[in-house]
Amino acid sequence: MYAEDKTMNANKFIKLDYHAPDTETLIANAVDFRSKMGKRRSVRIFSDKDVPKEVIEHIIMTASSAPSGAHKQPWTFCAISDQDMKTKIRAAAEKEEYENYHGRMSDEWLKDLEKFDTNWFKEFLTEAPWLIVVFKKSYDIDDGVKSKNYYVNESVGIAAGLLITAIHMAGLVTLTHTPSPMNFLQDILSRPENEKPFLLLPVGYPIDGVEVPDIQRKSVDQVLKWY
Repeated sequence: MYAEDKTMNANKFIKLDYHAPDTETLIANAVDFRSKMGKRRSVRIFSDKDVPKEVIEHIIMTASSAPSGAHKQPWTFCAISDQDMKTKIRAAAEKEEYENYHGRMSDEWLKDLEKFDTNWFKEFLTEAPWLIVVFKKSYDIDDGVKSKNYYVNESVGIAAGLLITAIHMAGLVTLTHTPSPMNFLQDILSRPENEKPFLLLPVGYPIDGVEVPDIQRKSVDQVLKWY
């Protein structure tokens, strides 16, 4: 019985396509990728220069390669280039952001945001050639039947990280935007009840000469503990 089960399970697996690099190459790869990602910055002022739809598809499908609980892949990515729809999204987002800056956010929160010189105006939502909205699905619906998804926030969070990485490595810029609450995205994009907005990302090129806040990332001693 055990042998039969093992054979059945073996038919569901394929050999991993993997070739171990030598130590020197391993270190070089890690250093090179760290250097490239170290140049990633959030950008709030975008050029209206076009980004091919093909590029956005590759970026999103890279994000969709993320691991997920029970391989349920509990996400939907909405890519928006339609200017009218972007205008609707901006109007709804700015309405929520105005409320945030005028009562919802604590004084401490507002003080922490001062160095970024932000406010409730979100021009990037109509300036960037693309918006990508990530939706999370706590359950799926197939032919009217619900099926549970697992570790949804963790899975979608990992996919979002890969998405940001893919955008940067493609040569574009983005900004993580989470106007709260975000239910308006579900309404504007006509998403089903099992999908909830998780993250909104404008994607494109920065304007020439764009400036970003002069901030420093935490040192290795602050973020890494060896055991």
